[in-house]
Order: sequence, then structure tokens, then C-alpha cells
Amino acid sequence: MGEQGDFFQFACDNQKKENSHGPLALRMRPKKLSQMVGQRHLLNENCILPKLIRRNSFGSLIFWGPPGCGKTSLAEAIANEIEGQFIAINAATSNVNELRNILQSTNNETKPPVLFIDEIHRFNRSQQDLLLPYIERNGIRLIGATTYTPSIYIIAPLLSRSHLFALEALDEEIIASHLSEALLDTNRGLGNSGCTATEEVLRIIASASDGDLRRALNHLEMMVAGVPVGSHISWETLENLGQERHLRYDRNQSEHHATISAYIKSMRGCDPDAAVYWLAKMLNGGEDPRFIARRLIIFASEDVGLADSSALPLAIACFDACEKVGLPECAINLSHVSVFMAGAPKSNSTYMALQNARRDIQLYGIQPVPTYLQNRPHSLAKKLGDESYRYAHDYENNSSSQAHMINKKQFYFPKRAGDEGKNRERKDGEY
Repeated sequence: MGEQGDFFQFACDNQKKENSHGPLALRMRPKKLSQMVGQRHLLNENCILPKLIRRNSFGSLIFWGPPGCGKTSLAEAIANEIEGQFIAINAATSNVNELRNILQSTNNETKPPVLFIDEIHRFNRSQQDLLLPYIERNGIRLIGATTYTPSIYIIAPLLSRSHLFALEALDEEIIASHLSEALLDTNRGLGNSGCTATEEVLRIIASASDGDLRRALNHLEMMVAGVPVGSHISWETLENLGQERHLRYDRNQSEHHATISAYIKSMRGCDPDAAVYWLAKMLNGGEDPRFIARRLIIFASEDVGLADSSALPLAIACFDACEKVGLPECAINLSHVSVFMAGAPKSNSTYMALQNARRDIQLYGIQPVPTYLQNRPHSLAKKLGDESYRYAHDYENNSSSQAHMINKKQFYFPKRAGDEGKNRERKDGEY
């Protein structure tokens, strides 16, 4: 096969060796698509991905999903299905020189190898750019895996040349079933240990894994290693599991963006229970309370607005409390204001007014400022024959009826919610 073929064969042989002697999670990895755990929304017979693989007609693929959902397993299963050359690298430990050497070594291959790049979001733009010409001329079949939002961390030219598939966190039932299989499997799993466990115990392990099958298998392997051969894994064995459970939350990754979005939408949807729940998740995950407080300040004007003008000073006071008090006590302030925002009447009219005005400027350009509104000396204005400015306080209801735009337009449409109903009544009298 030549030097390059030998290189890929070495990579595959090394992978098989690791799969037979490595950790339980590695040993239990599926060898083909039919052995994949979960992801039925992608892998059912009528889905597009299995069809592409059966026809061996897929190009580059990007797998996006939370840790332990099967991204790497799926990539290896695809390579096995097509009996293709397979090489795997991790972007966290690779560099430009290694990537360039791998790509250049594929030039003489008649059949494009499958290049799997785990944590592809860790490659910077120049590293991702290196892949483009090889993908373009079908020199490689790229499979990238990421836990980060692809549209943010993967360059647009690479995304446009790839099929993007979103994998989901596995549910408890699927994980518990796979744990049971691992306990019984004498070839790849823990069957030779003779250990047993009730279905309820396996479900507790599955629940503690937070949708991460790899973490669940690691917990099971640790427990089996810590008890005598032939033992029954009981409640007592699980006592330490609760202490080891940790939240899947990273302040720089997709979970951060998803959770803050759920938090804001819960307040917007007037659901204080959900708002406090997502707040608790962020705080337990180590989120900076000042970040949450800043979002409350934005929310106060964008979503509550003039329906309750006390929302903005309250949000600013909450940020001040986070600065001066800090955790853990400022969590109480955040909960206070979160529940207030969720229960407050809602109006986005001021936010929409700004959007409407900006859209008008973009479509029609800028209107000139009326001369009587410009800061000109009275003597100059009189000399030029300009209309005089009418001082609003000299008129009834502080309204002079003088136009403040040459072409009068309405951008602000007050709502009836809360205090803004008064503005609505006043506006209805003007239009």
C-alpha cells in the first residue's frame, strides 16, 4: 500500500488495540451503525445519513452535540461501514504542522481517507482554512465533532461544504439499557467480573450522568473495580455517586448560550419557576453573577419597558448588589429580580421603536434636521427667514404641535400593558 497506506493501517490497528484494552467506554464503542446507541432521529433507516453511508456518497460531515452523545463513535462506525482508511486527531493537541503533514500525505491516495477531527472548534481560522482545498478536490472526507455552536466556532466556508448533524444527549432509559449490556458482555464489557446490579441502580447511574454515556460507563467501571468479583452493586455502592455528580455547564460553550436563552425566554414568557430553575443551573455551573445581572438590565428595557419603568432601576440595583455583595448572597438578589421580571407586565414597544427607526434610515436615508430645531442663534434664524422654534412649555399640555421631523413618521406603538396604557391613550389622541 505504500508509506501512506501503512500509516493509515497503523492508525487503524492502534485503534483496535486501544478498543480491546482501554477503558470500558472505549471498549463498548459500536463497530457499525446498527450498534449505535440512541440518535434515532439521525440513524433510522429512512434518514438521510444512513442512506448516504449505504451509498458511500457522503462528503464532509460535522457532528454537533453534548459530551458523551456518540459523536466519535458515529465517526468510527461510518469508517467501518465503508471499510475506508480512518485517521483520528484531536484539535486540542494537534497543530498546524501536524495537520499540514497529514493533509499532504493524502495527495497520492486513490480513495480519500476519512479524517476525523475531534473538538474541531479548537482549530483557529487558519487551521480550518487548511482543510478547504482538500475537501474541495475530494482529497479527504472530513468528519468533525464539536460541542460548540458550529455557526460561531466553525468558519462559514467549511460549514457550507459540510453536512451538519445535531446529536442529542441520551435519555436515562437508553443509558441504563447500555449499562446493563456492558455488565453482561464478556468480550467488551464487564461480564467476566460476575457483578450484578438492579435496574433501579442502573437508572440512578444513568440519571447522574446527565445524558453523557461515557460518564455513565466510567462510573459503572469504577464501581465494579471497587468491589469483589461477583458482587451485587447496591445502594451502598452508590453513596459516593451523588458527591461526584457535576453539572454539564461550560461558561464558554453551547450550554452557556442555551441556558441563558432559556432563562430570558422564561422571564419573557411570565414563568417565574422556569426562570429561577435556569438561574440556579447557571449559578451552580459557576456562571459569573454579573453576566446574569447585565442580561437583567437589558431585559428590563427590551421586554418590560414602559409597562413597568421600575424594572430598569431594579435591574441596575441588582447588578450593583452583585458587584458589592458577591456570591453566595447576591444569588438571592438575582432570584428576587428574576421573579419580578417574570411577573412584570411586558412591553417591547421601545425596543421595536428603535428597530423601526433604524430600518427606516436604512431604507430611506437620513432626513435633514428642521432648521427651527437646529441650535442656531435667534438673530441668524430670523435673518434666514426660518420658522421660529416653539418652546413646548409655553403651550397647553406641553405640546406646541410643531413638527419635529420634516416627514412625520410613527415608530413607537405603545401597548396597553401596565403603566404604558397611559402612553397609549396619549398617543391615540395624536394619531
